[in-house]
Amino acid sequence: MKKRKAGRRMAIFLAILFLFIFINNTSIFSGNKIGKSKLLAHRGVAQTFDMAGITNETCTAERIYPPEHRYLENTIPSMEAAFKNGADVVELDIHPTKDGKFAVFHDWELDCRTDGAGVTRDFTMEELKKLDIGYGYTADGGKTFPFRGKGIGLMPSLDEVLKQFPDKDLLIHIKSNDPEEGKMLADYLRSFPEGRFGQLTVYGGDEPIASLKEEIPDLRVMSKATMKSCLLPYIAVGWTGYVPKTCERTQVHIPEKIAPWLWGWPGKFASRMEDAGTRVVLVAGDGGFSEGFDTQEDMERIPDSFRGWIWTNRVDTVTKFLK
Repeated sequence: MKKRKAGRRMAIFLAILFLFIFINNTSIFSGNKIGKSKLLAHRGVAQTFDMAGITNETCTAERIYPPEHRYLENTIPSMEAAFKNGADVVELDIHPTKDGKFAVFHDWELDCRTDGAGVTRDFTMEELKKLDIGYGYTADGGKTFPFRGKGIGLMPSLDEVLKQFPDKDLLIHIKSNDPEEGKMLADYLRSFPEGRFGQLTVYGGDEPIASLKEEIPDLRVMSKATMKSCLLPYIAVGWTGYVPKTCERTQVHIPEKIAPWLWGWPGKFASRMEDAGTRVVLVAGDGGFSEGFDTQEDMERIPDSFRGWIWTNRVDTVTKFLK
């Protein structure tokens, strides 16, 4: 008899616990607390390419699809086009230059996209400005080069980008794991008013991001280390609704294949992080090689109640499919 009563109590306890976890984490009742989803344009409006079989050494400029527009990634015209097409945030890549500035350019080396050769950071900004950044793009295996001669002088400095877009949200990507680069970027960003920091997020290697955050604590940053420090504790205790301190004022990139396993996904998870000052960016697939939501079919996979940021390589076409 006692065993039966104990069993019933345990069953009632587990049922109540299950009901609490369900109600506390379901998005059914979350409504539209933090507004509509927002678009994060990867490298602005850019030429896209076949993702099959690419590695870190692949020259993606040599495998672009037939061009549908005139824009080249990481340029001021491409960023202007992204914002005009509905981007809420534009992502860009930076490298330090030989003369102490930051060049906005994706590749570690110049050989793939430009008519130059060598490591990007071994040149001055003035030297980089002389290059044709459209030189290496081809959609037919090298038979034609549709952007050759059209990219001279288009590589901008970070200073030019920030002055061109003084009130826009930008996601800055540090392309190294050098802690000194984080300190260098901090020294540069200090010249801007503190109010500008709310519109800037910086991500990259663990070491430069750690040194940058140490120098400017109020700046929103992200690295593999910051995401682990946020998400691992959240996975352990997030079912209660508690958001760890390590999740405050940061950014997390969540691959869509992993997202459904997070407590409160999608609506309550995004809402909790938003309340903590953290941005939730949903990336396509397993998150490898900057996969984005780039087609109507991709956009249809996004949950209706998701109210975070959506990573896309085709902001010029997917805006009309945004839920």
